[in-house]
This record gives sequence, C-alpha cells and structure tokens, in this order.
Amino acid sequence: MATTTDSMTNPLEGHRAKSEEQRVASTERVVNQPQPGSLRELLTIAIPMVISAGSQSLMHIIDRIYLTWHHVDEVAAALPAGIIFWAVLSIFHGMGSYVNTFVAQYEGAVRPDRVAATMWQGFYFALISGGLLMLLAPFSGMFFAMVGHDVDIQRHESTYLSILLLGGVPTVLATILGTFFTGRGKTTVVMFVNVVSVAFNAVLDYAFIFGWGPIPEMGIAGGALTDVIANVTTCLALGGLLFWPSIASRYQFWKHHGFDRELTLRMIYYGFPVGLLLLIDVSGWAFFMNAIGWLGKAEQVATNLAFNLNTLAFIPVIGLGIAVSTLVGMRITEGRPDLAARTTWLAVGLSVGYILFCSVIYLFLPQLLLAPYEWKAHGEDFAEVKVVVIQLLWFVAAYSFFDTLAIVFGSAIRGAGDTRFSMIFTLICVLALLIAPTVILFGWYKPTLSMCWAYCSVYIMVMGLGFMFRFLGGKWKSMRVVEPDLVGGAGHASIHTPPVTVLEVEPVSSV
Repeated sequence: MATTTDSMTNPLEGHRAKSEEQRVASTERVVNQPQPGSLRELLTIAIPMVISAGSQSLMHIIDRIYLTWHHVDEVAAALPAGIIFWAVLSIFHGMGSYVNTFVAQYEGAVRPDRVAATMWQGFYFALISGGLLMLLAPFSGMFFAMVGHDVDIQRHESTYLSILLLGGVPTVLATILGTFFTGRGKTTVVMFVNVVSVAFNAVLDYAFIFGWGPIPEMGIAGGALTDVIANVTTCLALGGLLFWPSIASRYQFWKHHGFDRELTLRMIYYGFPVGLLLLIDVSGWAFFMNAIGWLGKAEQVATNLAFNLNTLAFIPVIGLGIAVSTLVGMRITEGRPDLAARTTWLAVGLSVGYILFCSVIYLFLPQLLLAPYEWKAHGEDFAEVKVVVIQLLWFVAAYSFFDTLAIVFGSAIRGAGDTRFSMIFTLICVLALLIAPTVILFGWYKPTLSMCWAYCSVYIMVMGLGFMFRFLGGKWKSMRVVEPDLVGGAGHASIHTPPVTVLEVEPVSSV
C-alpha cells in the first residue's frame, strides 16, 4: 500500500519541486534585477551590447584604414567582397541570430532544459551551414569576373571573399554561441569576449597586412585571415564558458544534445524569414555596391569609406536593437507586452539622441573623421576620394534617423515573433526602391553618384517608417515562438504581483 501511495504522490511532489524552482528563480530576479520595463533594465543589457557592437565597428574602420595605407585598390575591393560574403552568409547568420529569441523566451518561461536543447540545434545548424559556405569558396574568382570591375580590384575581391567563405563555420557558430548569453540578458559576457577579440584582431590585422617578424606581408588576404582567426577565438571563449560550473549545472547541456525535430522545425519556421530578410536586404546592397563600381574607382572607394564611417552610427544602434529584441522576447513570454512597448520607446529615445550627435559630426567635422585614412594614404589618389566622401556624408546624416527607426522597431517586432511581415516588407522595399532604380538607371542612363545615393537614402527612410507603423499597429503583442502553454510565464513574474493573463496568439504568418 505504501508503494501505491508513493507512486501517486510523486507526480505532485515533482510539480511542487518545479514550482519551488520557479519561485526561487523569480525571487532572485526580483531582488537582483532592475525593475522590468525601466531604463536601468534596458541599459544593463544594452550598454554591453553597444560597446560590443561598437568594438566591431571600430575593427572594421581600423581594417579599412590599414588597407587604405597599404593600397587604394584593396580598400576599393574590401567592401564589395565583404558585402557579397554577407549576402551569402546572411540567411545562415539571420537564422542563427534568431536563436536569441528562443533563448530569451525559454529563459522567460524558466525552462533551462529547452534553452540547452535550443543551443544544440543551433550548433548542428552552424556545422551544416558553415560547410555549405566553404563549398562556395572556389567560385569567388568566377563571380567577380562576371561583375566586371577593374582587373586588379577583381583579384583582391576574389582573395578576400574566398578566405572569408572558408571560415564559414566559426563565423556562424560565434553568432549562435553569443545568443546563449544575449538571450539570457548576460550581455556583459559577450562584450568582454568581443572587446578582447577585437583588440587581438587589431594587432594581428596590422601584422598580417604589412608583415611583421616571421609573418609575411599579405595585404588584403591578411585582413581576411585575421577576421577568421578572430571568429575562431570568439568560439573558443564563448564555448568554453558553457562549461563554467554554474552554467553547466543549471543547463546540463550533456543531457539535451539529441536532435529535436519539433524544435528544429519551429526554429526554421521563425528563423528562416529573418534569414531571408537579411539575405534580401544584404543582396540589395551588394547589387547596389557592385553597380557603384561601374562608375569608376574613385566613386567606389568613396562609397566604401562613407559606408565605413556610417558604421559609427548604426552598429552601436544594432547593439541596442539586440537588447530590445531580448527584452521584448522575455516580456512577451511573461504576458506583459506593455512593458515591451515601454522598453522599445526608451530605446528609440536613446538611439535617436546618439544618431543626432553622429550626424552633427558627419556634417561639421568630416575632416576629423577622414584624418586617420589620409595619414599614410597615397596623396593624389586620396585627395579626389576625400572630396567625394565629404559630399556623401550629407546623405548619411540625412537617412541615419530613419535607419535607427528601422533597427529598433524592427528588432522589437522580430523579438516577439513578427518575422513574416519583416521578410515581405523588406523584399518589397529592396526590389522597388533599391534594385529596380539601379537596373533602370544603369541600364538606360548614366547615373551620377549623387543620384545613386539619393534613391538608396529613400529606401532607408521608407524602411524606417514602415517598421515604425508596424510596431504602432500592435500585432506583435499577441505573438510568440515558444510552446503556447509557456506563455504568461510565472517564471519571471514577481511573487508579489497578481497572475498575468495569457493572451490569445495570432498566427505569425499573418501580415
């Protein structure tokens, strides 16, 4: 009889144990974490991501400065080749980065087992997608021969792209490993890893491009190789942290390493539109950037440098967008979309203030921004480029505000699960406002550089307004990516607050 009684009460004890775990986790969060929806909460997660993204932006700038010093043809080749790489990588990178939303929502539901399973599915995805990227490396030269840039620039483009493609596995894996920390709000970890990696990369970059001691001078090939080494370093650091005792004991990765078909299909369902969105966006820019190369070498170099300086503005805002996506994902799972909306508006205010500051520098201090590029550049070649870059920075100042709206509001709705709209809206804008004007102008007319920058600015402005209006429409408030029974999560709710009503969830495919 005792055995029968035990078998009947054990499920109840298991339920009580699980409830106690959730209560303890909730109490710890209430005591140790900032008030949900507060500016402090946003800054706690956002500042490390802004620093992390800013360090990446600085690394790109340093890389372009080194290449400008080494040879102007190499800096002309770096952005077209780099953006083609991102166009190929983007669908995998977008799907990998969306693991952040799954981690955030499972963390919000206090399901460490599902977080662990999510990371394993991401690991398998990185191996497969990285392997596919490696297979494309031999075709780099053939592609740029078809594009038709200057022969010397083609050679540099092919070298740069092929090396980046061969490093596809660590590139995708670094993104996925980072989501384990950013999705749980532990953005300081990613910040430290990225800053150290960037500092290491900056030293290696100079040595590999110009040669130092036993390291031969490799030029643009050295720049690409150091990017791959930096990604490998990031993977080793983030992957090693998963074995930290407090992390390993809570998430027990070794117990959840199996292939989870249902979870993988759900990750593909929600993540694929994000990957396709990124593919569409980056492909449109790749098409635009390679078309600029047909106008001439000076125009191509000037455009590359102007966009490189543009990263000073939008890369840190992307870090803020990651924080918004994480917090929105958590609040949606908790059933508190009002707090998600508040967080988003706080982020808009911060990012707009930063962008206005950057725009003032673009307009009134362009000489200061260009001084590092000019320092060791070949005088006559750079003098012509410098005049054009200063003109292009006026376009950058004009569209940066709208770029901010696209990043922050887009991150918010995707953090909730509104990925289909993002994909379809981006596709329409890229085709109508970026690719179509490029085809028409270059096919039937001889456009000026200012004309090209004018219609790409319109594209960015429309994207910003579109995502803002979608956010204001509010459909994202009733979406989620995790299992329905986990929405409304007591996991993060305060033990002193009343129960949270679970919302009805609309199909994410609705637009």
